[in-house]
Amino acid sequence: MSSNRYPNFGILLVDDEAPFLRSLSIALERRGGFNHIYQCQDSREAMGIIAREPIGLVLLDLTMPHLSGEALLQQIVEEHPEVGVIIISGLNQLETAVNCIRLGAYDYFVKTTEEDRLIEGIRRAVRMQEMRLENQEMRRRFLTDTLEHPEVFNDIVTQDKGMRSVFQYLESVAASNQPVLVTGESGVGKELIAQAVHTLSNRAGPLVSVNVAGLDDNVFADTLFGHSRGAFTGADKARAGMIEQAANGTLFLDEIGDLSQASQVKLLRLLQEGEYYPLGSDRPKRIHARVVVATHQDLEQKQQSGEFRKDLYYRLRIHQIEIPPLRKRKDDIPLLLEHFLAVAAEEMGKTKPTIPKELPVLLENYSFPGNVRELRALAYDAMSQHRAKMLSMEVFRRALGQDTPMQSETSSEPDSLFPADRPLPTLQEVGDLLVNEAMQRAQGNQSLASKLLGISQPALSKRLKKLSS
Repeated sequence: MSSNRYPNFGILLVDDEAPFLRSLSIALERRGGFNHIYQCQDSREAMGIIAREPIGLVLLDLTMPHLSGEALLQQIVEEHPEVGVIIISGLNQLETAVNCIRLGAYDYFVKTTEEDRLIEGIRRAVRMQEMRLENQEMRRRFLTDTLEHPEVFNDIVTQDKGMRSVFQYLESVAASNQPVLVTGESGVGKELIAQAVHTLSNRAGPLVSVNVAGLDDNVFADTLFGHSRGAFTGADKARAGMIEQAANGTLFLDEIGDLSQASQVKLLRLLQEGEYYPLGSDRPKRIHARVVVATHQDLEQKQQSGEFRKDLYYRLRIHQIEIPPLRKRKDDIPLLLEHFLAVAAEEMGKTKPTIPKELPVLLENYSFPGNVRELRALAYDAMSQHRAKMLSMEVFRRALGQDTPMQSETSSEPDSLFPADRPLPTLQEVGDLLVNEAMQRAQGNQSLASKLLGISQPALSKRLKKLSS
């Protein structure tokens, strides 16, 4: 049995005792979830294996013929400082342990150490190695301002520098196996970020999404862990949970801030131990999926108030991504509007309309509490009602009217046709607005619109051509 919990992370076992190599390899696979394990019985061959294979951690015995563990430790530290070393010795000597740590070993264990403690120490070393590599990768990307896989983010329409930093961070942590916490207000696109994390990780399995909001503890456990036959009344056959369905892929848990305390304990155990029990089963299963979670809530505040477990919060925030709200990405509003109108026009079989120059200005002065999702809904609503070449602003005015800072219910000033804090439009722009309004009232009928404007139909056609050019 093997696992993809730690893909592409090689662990080299160096020991002259073949039975110990065999037993430790089995324990690391079955209990630890590691599947890239290399064995070396002759210490003289170890440096060659490290040079050839993607070794991230060496588990090293001290007392060996030919080349001692202490001499090999010094060679590894000098020639491959990026590789971590854990000493696993038959000698329980404090002075020897201190000397190995001084020479550069990450940790020291005695062979008689209980298996759980040893495996947890190896997991801890792997996490440290992964975080070190991620920090190096992040520094490189931010200094060079590069994206190696920009195509992964094609579905996220943006030109915002903050979002680009998010993309660079995602590329840096893509190979990690640690959880990813995605935070941000409702409607900012956390699902798209989860999809990007999954795509970047190159995992063979699927992305499985679960919205955990409103799930009580029993439903949460059954949804994630599944159940065995006869686990409860009506369970006439075994059912695989979402964790098993996401095998070798990514498990995305949305609205994680709504989890009950009991469900939080179950999730913490899953992340700490890498295993779970299907309902009605006394045999644990290992998780073979990366976990990504998302919430619009402030988990920092919730854990301070006792609503969210502190240990779970710190376990989840190893990799944390904050998606900025749309009001802080105002340069993205025109891009998103164009994108959503084009998609809506295609879906509805219509021609994409011309956007009035005043519309982006109107939208940039709105707070967008519903973020990108709200802008998308407005664009689709406007497109569904669209009839003329120029997009009507009525849908947007109606939706934004109550929240537009230009309109004040307490104002004693007489109503003005144009906002006082904006420059007046040119005569050409006023004329375009009149043409657009006439076409709206005439429902696209040029003959009727020309009568409303008091101009000839050829003159109106000429104005419309200019508008659409």
